[in-house]
Amino acid sequence: MRNPQLNAAGGLQHLLTIEGLPREILNEILDTAAPFTEVAEREVKKLPLLRGKSVFNLFFENSTRTRTTFEIAAKRLSADVINLNIGTSSASKGETLLDTVDNLCAMQADMFVVRHASSGAPFLIARHLAAMGYDHIHVINAGDGRHAHPTQGLLDMYTIRHYKRDFTRLSVAIVGDVLHSRVARSQIQALKTLGVPDLRVIGPKTLIPADAEGLGVRVFHDMRAGLKEVDVVMMLRLQNERMQGALLPSPQEFFKYYGLTADKLACARPDAIVMHPGPMNRGVEIDSAVADGPHAVILPQVTFGIAVRMAVMSMLAGG
Repeated sequence: MRNPQLNAAGGLQHLLTIEGLPREILNEILDTAAPFTEVAEREVKKLPLLRGKSVFNLFFENSTRTRTTFEIAAKRLSADVINLNIGTSSASKGETLLDTVDNLCAMQADMFVVRHASSGAPFLIARHLAAMGYDHIHVINAGDGRHAHPTQGLLDMYTIRHYKRDFTRLSVAIVGDVLHSRVARSQIQALKTLGVPDLRVIGPKTLIPADAEGLGVRVFHDMRAGLKEVDVVMMLRLQNERMQGALLPSPQEFFKYYGLTADKLACARPDAIVMHPGPMNRGVEIDSAVADGPHAVILPQVTFGIAVRMAVMSMLAGG
């Protein structure tokens, strides 16, 4: 069966997950994002690649950073952007997800950016569009449940490539709540596809998936041992809203053992970079001295996120 994210010619039709995408597609997205970086970093003329296109942001979950960067990216490509207010939309009155989509299709939608608390919601929409013959409408997954967050994973890859160049020589550590993190899943899939030879996950046993080693990663429960000689440290936010039961004694206890401090970071390579998808919980996942220090590339990640989302949208639109 053809990958539902790719069209008959092997090009990108939707971006639903990094899993299953070939390395060539990932590199094409990263390469396409490079010239957009200048557009994202400073005020320049808008580009006409999505002129006349309508992009609907369907955010059924709260988000500030992701929705804003998608909106900026679409507007810099000259698209018409419609932010659907889910709290006052028909969905809050009992209308089904697919009925909402059908109505928006009738309003000449060209692209849906979907964030949803249920894993698989963007896949459901993409399958429905195919069944209805709407091949000109594209879906971008902006985060679904605990499943995937592909554009976050891609902007993280762009950040790593910007600072470290060659994925095939790197040691990368992902630290924190891997169990509940859709970002971590997308990061692991992208890093493995791009050829990272040494990929580690670090966290307490209660926050590491039981099958983690089956994903091709090394598992560490001691943070200093896990950070030894790594090139990239990718911190994760504690997903308290997705936790069921008492998985941690307290935020303070978590910070003691798994919060990134200058002392723990000293175990990594001297030129290691520190990343975080945001929003950061200072004093829980990361110390302010590290978050604001010379190793952190957290704010450039946000800027690169605009460029990567511009790249995805332009590729989907055939630009």
